Amino acid sequence: MALGKLQKVLISDSLDPCCREILQAGGLRVQEKPGLSKEELLREIRDCDGLIVRSATKVTAEVLEAAERLQVVGRAGTGVDNVDVEAATRKGVLVMNTPTGNSLSAAELTCGMILCLARQIPQAAASMKEGKWDRKKYMGMELNGKTLAVLGLGRIGREVATRMQAFGMKTIGYDPIISPDVSATFGVEQLPLEQIWPLCDFITVHTPLLPSTTGLLNDSTFAKCRRGVQVVNCARGGIVDEGALLRALQSGQCGGAALDVFTQEPPKDRELVNHPNVISCPHLGASTREAQSRCGKEIAMQIVDMATGKGLTGVVNGQALSKAFAPQTKPWISLAKALGTVLCTAGKQVQGSVQVCTLGAPLKESGSYLTPAVAMGLLAGGTQKEVTLVNAMLLAQEAGLKVTTTHSDVAPEPDSSTGLLQVSLQGTPHQVTGTVQGSTPVLRQINGATFKQPAPLSGPVLIYRAKASDTSALATLTGLLSKVGGQLLSYHSSSTVAGEQWSIVGLSTPLSDLGELKPRVTEVFQLHL
Repeated sequence: MALGKLQKVLISDSLDPCCREILQAGGLRVQEKPGLSKEELLREIRDCDGLIVRSATKVTAEVLEAAERLQVVGRAGTGVDNVDVEAATRKGVLVMNTPTGNSLSAAELTCGMILCLARQIPQAAASMKEGKWDRKKYMGMELNGKTLAVLGLGRIGREVATRMQAFGMKTIGYDPIISPDVSATFGVEQLPLEQIWPLCDFITVHTPLLPSTTGLLNDSTFAKCRRGVQVVNCARGGIVDEGALLRALQSGQCGGAALDVFTQEPPKDRELVNHPNVISCPHLGASTREAQSRCGKEIAMQIVDMATGKGLTGVVNGQALSKAFAPQTKPWISLAKALGTVLCTAGKQVQGSVQVCTLGAPLKESGSYLTPAVAMGLLAGGTQKEVTLVNAMLLAQEAGLKVTTTHSDVAPEPDSSTGLLQVSLQGTPHQVTGTVQGSTPVLRQINGATFKQPAPLSGPVLIYRAKASDTSALATLTGLLSKVGGQLLSYHSSSTVAGEQWSIVGLSTPLSDLGELKPRVTEVFQLHL
């Protein structure tokens, strides 16, 4: 699977026509087939390089396994709970979303839900259609002066908070990632959840569906709330425990709920939907013309950028891969992969602890993408499925490798201005160090032996260790190359350690038989980097 080689993309859900148009303008072949059955999807996906979905298509492990050429799954929207991200990662398939595309639409729906709860607008409208004029039954409340708890202060949560502040609501909230100082800038006072429950008149949730957020509102938390608390869920079904919500509604502990999402969609159990104090919609958070156009446009542009090598945005499971598109990081990723391959081959094992150390201030933030690249090299040539920056760390772990990263701002001269990458197999003498000169990955050191002139690590390379006093190995190698019409493109030798030197030879073509060379060296291996 080569990045930038996307050719055919399947759109399996209904999307704005601009999505198809942008993909086609980017040189991609597009199949638009919304509403496929599971069996039809399994057939259609086999020869596709990309798949674009909304929320209807379920991208399961079975679908991913059937997709022999798949490189990317694009979710035109925020949540990716309809995509098996772990299975995609294992296969090396990139998953991306459009986290900003439907934020405004979801926030506006949430605000509308809060207003509907306060004034019972849907119930009153339904009553009018039945020919009634029941003013007393639908007594509401003002939002001014009420307290709104916003659980989850990302893009949507903060948009809801600032809009409801315009109605005079006091906004409090909780988010384990956003700092209180940041939330204070958009008017939300952060508090621990235990302090929030008894303070709020309204609760709205805007978190992803995770093990830690499933059932965030439950029997226990409802019991701690003010009697008559109003609840809004326009995020993900399951964040609010539906059984607990129904019990709270029936007891009056919860005065009303507005739900756009459900654990099962569409919900088969209608008891919650049919409750008179529940307002429900069929998952309309992103159902505006503007959001659909924006999401379709954004995901198409992201996939075209990926296909043309321009860059990656909206990446869910391969943040390291996004760095591979930056011109300044590409040679470093090539170096990291080459060092992993050299270490694995020299160490003759692919198990144990591997330490990746970045040296020098320029590489301070580079461990996040260089470590997966080293893992790629360590696994190269193994029996595993194709290894990419997306799945390298997962596959390394499963192969019994523990790959860790450290950093030091100090790198020895002459590499202090560019940096050094050092990879060591813990508990052994095996260690390799390299840097980048211009755009060329080069080896500085192997197992304590230093190269005065760094050796390029690209193309067919032959590496051997022999007695420093014995020059017959090079002559034998030259003879082998001449027999097959090959050329010696470069030769670099290391300092002497225990009477032996390492040599790295750049070849024009790999050698199929090293039999004549092996008696003249201590060890030899051939790589294609």
